[in-house]
Amino acid sequence: MFSDKLINLADEVLACLKSKGLILATAESCTGGLIASLITSIPGSSEIFDRGFVTYSNQAKIDILKVPSALIGAKGAVSEEVAAAMAEGVLNNTHVDISISVTGIAGPGGGSEEKPVGLVYIGLGVRNNKIIVEKNIFQGSRDEIRLAAVERAVILLLAKYK
Repeated sequence: MFSDKLINLADEVLACLKSKGLILATAESCTGGLIASLITSIPGSSEIFDRGFVTYSNQAKIDILKVPSALIGAKGAVSEEVAAAMAEGVLNNTHVDISISVTGIAGPGGGSEEKPVGLVYIGLGVRNNKIIVEKNIFQGSRDEIRLAAVERAVILLLAKYK
């Protein structure tokens, strides 16, 4: 299902988080649960993975993660601010140590000059720390953009905890 490269990265994440006793949860929009799926494809992932929220619609972001509707209205669902609010929403609604959030435009439609297809924001939340958000512009097909976002999210986790 996933490339060997992604499986190896996920295996590294599992080892790193397990060695530190940290628990992860995800909030995914454009990746539709692929990060959670990748992590849980690794045997033993239940030791570090708590849950994944697939908040594809704006209403799901509001209802489940408590992203303020006014924020989505002002900045748009695909924004640095919403990615941060999603990561914060995971931390505020669970007992996990780390959250990863993803919101973006995977295409092929839906992009604009201001927010092109391939624009993806990835949030990394660590309990009692400032949330970090990274802006990415990935190229390729819908699947390639989604998988690039998954890879980048896992790499961000490794950079933080390796």
